[in-house]
Amino acid sequence: MTKDGDSPLEELMQVLGHSFGDPELLRTALTHPSALTRRSGRQGPRQKGGQDNQRLEFLGDRVLGLIVAEMLYRTFGKEDEGAMAKRLAALVRQEGLAHVARSIDLGSHLILSRGEAEGGGRDNAATLADACEAVIGAIYLDAGLDAARRFVERHWSSLIAADSKPPQDAKTALQEWAQASGLPLPIYQVVESSGPPHDPTFTVEVRVSGKRAAKASGKSKRAAEQAAAASLIAELRS
Repeated sequence: MTKDGDSPLEELMQVLGHSFGDPELLRTALTHPSALTRRSGRQGPRQKGGQDNQRLEFLGDRVLGLIVAEMLYRTFGKEDEGAMAKRLAALVRQEGLAHVARSIDLGSHLILSRGEAEGGGRDNAATLADACEAVIGAIYLDAGLDAARRFVERHWSSLIAADSKPPQDAKTALQEWAQASGLPLPIYQVVESSGPPHDPTFTVEVRVSGKRAAKASGKSKRAAEQAAAASLIAELRS
């Protein structure tokens, strides 16, 4: 519970369960690239100076992967590397990160340009996932691995417990279907990309020899490939 008079950053720290010694790390983790981009014309300047959250996102991605890998190692003591790798990939992808970000209302604290905010940026899955990784990176820099581990364990333990069997991603399922049918491996091709550099959308087509192609879009090439594979495997199995 927050107290009257707390600043937004202090309120978020209470939700995160970590009081930052350097609050600027948290502020940087919340700063979307759009907030620092200069723009001209009637709309006026954006925030100048400072850093966006991309470097912290890079760091947080690695910290999250290490902690979740350790959690999986301890939780599933009899599983082999391949099974744990599937679990890890599913747990650290965009959907899981966005779920955690929404559970702590991270979107309301993001520092965005006006256009990004008006365009739904506070609930954009890719934006939320990036910010969540950046927050993990910020906690790690502020107080070390144990502090980051406490945050990750609090929010990922239930996600780990929810899957009794290793998940199979759509690309793997489509590949195995093609191999079982005696067909060449699926071919993926980016057929369109749109949007600004900090928030692109990719459209990918996947094709299996002799079968209809399927297309899907996503905020990353990987996400678009997974969505296209899921669409095609569902059609092939129907």
